[in-house]
Amino acid sequence: MTHLHKARTASILKWVSSNFDETHSRLLGIKAKPIGSFPNAQTPRLYRTKRTPVTENGRNAGRISRAVQQEAQAALLDYLYWNRGLHFADAENMSKNSPHFLNKLLKCVGNVKEVRQSVSRYLLYNPLNEFEPFFESLGLEPSEYVHFLPSNSMFLDHEKLLLHNYAVLCQYGVACNRIGKIYKEATRVFQYDFKVLQSKLRAYEELGLGRYALVKFIVASPYLLVGDVDEAFVEVLEILRSLGFETSWVRGNILESKSYNWGQMLGVLSLLREIGCNNKQLGVLLGQHPDILFEASGGGTFLLIGIFLKFGCTMSQICSMFLQFPQIEVTKFISNMRRCFSFLNEIKMGFTEIGKIVQSHPLLLGSIALKSTNTLLLNLKIGKKELSRYIQENPQEMKNWVFGRTLGPLEL
Repeated sequence: MTHLHKARTASILKWVSSNFDETHSRLLGIKAKPIGSFPNAQTPRLYRTKRTPVTENGRNAGRISRAVQQEAQAALLDYLYWNRGLHFADAENMSKNSPHFLNKLLKCVGNVKEVRQSVSRYLLYNPLNEFEPFFESLGLEPSEYVHFLPSNSMFLDHEKLLLHNYAVLCQYGVACNRIGKIYKEATRVFQYDFKVLQSKLRAYEELGLGRYALVKFIVASPYLLVGDVDEAFVEVLEILRSLGFETSWVRGNILESKSYNWGQMLGVLSLLREIGCNNKQLGVLLGQHPDILFEASGGGTFLLIGIFLKFGCTMSQICSMFLQFPQIEVTKFISNMRRCFSFLNEIKMGFTEIGKIVQSHPLLLGSIALKSTNTLLLNLKIGKKELSRYIQENPQEMKNWVFGRTLGPLEL
């Protein structure tokens, strides 16, 4: 390991250990830190949305019959291709994959019988903002692309570089409905001068990456196309190859719909080595549990190591825990641990006592889904203090208090 790697690993280890000074109380409570959190990472937000009808291409839009939709699509295609001079493939993609825009267009026309003619006539006298159907056809929702709409232009042919780089990605094999993700996360890519984007793609190909794999990598991590070749990305692939994993294995474990931080993943690999996992052990671990590296770019693994360090576990104990990791997803393992921490905290067990259980039974806490505290107290017919003392003496008993088990009064 180079001096740079050692410095990076030491820095990561210091963060993992120190970051929990102010957050361990939240880990013990119900309001735990989000899984996969990491310095400077944004906390994901969950929104409750009203269900709307789904169109033929699977995206939400207003309720439009198939016949009306096809008529409107044909009119929009004619306008973009014949009147505006866009390439046929681009015009067709925009007309077929912009249901929200079509719905808005039909509202302007009103309830008419001759839909195609009416839409065509409307477009002749009311030029549309071509960026709206364009961005929507790239896979973006209106709420996502509204910030990207130019303030001084309505016509796509005014943005030569945008169209050029879009065409480069299409010709390279990136699906049109995935290009929006690239635009949202790495807008600079579409401002490159001619031939710049091709040169960046070639630079990655020269590292031995095939086109099919590279397409998936850049959709999952659009920032790979910004600046020079991403060193962390290349280093992660090299480390994984040294462990026996080819690029096809990496490609099979990433999802285009998610975003990956290769720098953080490099940190996870370095940290797993730092806690004592050798190459053979690391290869077996990742082969059995690839989500340790790929889920949230290894954010859950950072969190787990931080929890164990905070509760006084040694490096060798943490390494042993990972090498015996159960057949359960990392996110589920962390969720189970949080439920256990919350339960132990609610029955007034002290931090030191909880730490002793974590050190002696780390896999137990992450492998069981405990019933709620109130349910346990009611069924076991025992007070909090007595239950706390009982668990300290018999931690393994908690595996009998999981969902699906029938509980009776606890005999002390």
